[in-house]
Amino acid sequence: MLPALSRCWAPLSRRPLPLLVPARGRKSRHDPPAKSKAGRLKVPPPVDPAELLVVSERYRQYRLVLQALRAEFKQEVLRKHHEKHLDKESGAEAMEEHLKLMAWNSAENERLQKKREERLRREEEELQDRKLQGALNRARLMEDFLKQKEREVLQLQEEARNFITPENLDERIEECLDNPRNYNFAIDKEGRVVKRSVPS
Repeated sequence: MLPALSRCWAPLSRRPLPLLVPARGRKSRHDPPAKSKAGRLKVPPPVDPAELLVVSERYRQYRLVLQALRAEFKQEVLRKHHEKHLDKESGAEAMEEHLKLMAWNSAENERLQKKREERLRREEEELQDRKLQGALNRARLMEDFLKQKEREVLQLQEEARNFITPENLDERIEECLDNPRNYNFAIDKEGRVVKRSVPS
């Protein structure tokens, strides 16, 4: 035994060992089975042959797909490894190709930036036109609304001439007494007055 372990173990060996109690009332691995389960035989659940056929076919397809993916990834790793070795050999050509591609990328970015700015400017102009058109429509609607209200006011003023007021009350009463109206009459389908009763 190592000296360090013997020093650590020495004080523990002199102490009495505590009784080990299984956690949560479980029995240890050496205990026999319970009396109620002594004669029990473990029978595996029945397997449906059709389901087993479907599951085995699916596992076969799964393994084939995994095998193909592993082969593809292995090919990719080998290709990258091979390209890295080729890049070391032809570094100047790769650098020149990279510079060409970066220049093309910059030119393409500038072209797209100009196109984007033109589109944004056009959208801004369209938005301003829509706002102006909306303001004109609102002004036209407000003008029509004010004209309608003005017509209503003029109509009310015209109708107010026929209102009965304390000043013309006597005249209106005299006028009604001079011209009595009889609303007690019958009409036919054509709207002609057929019968009229005389007011009493």
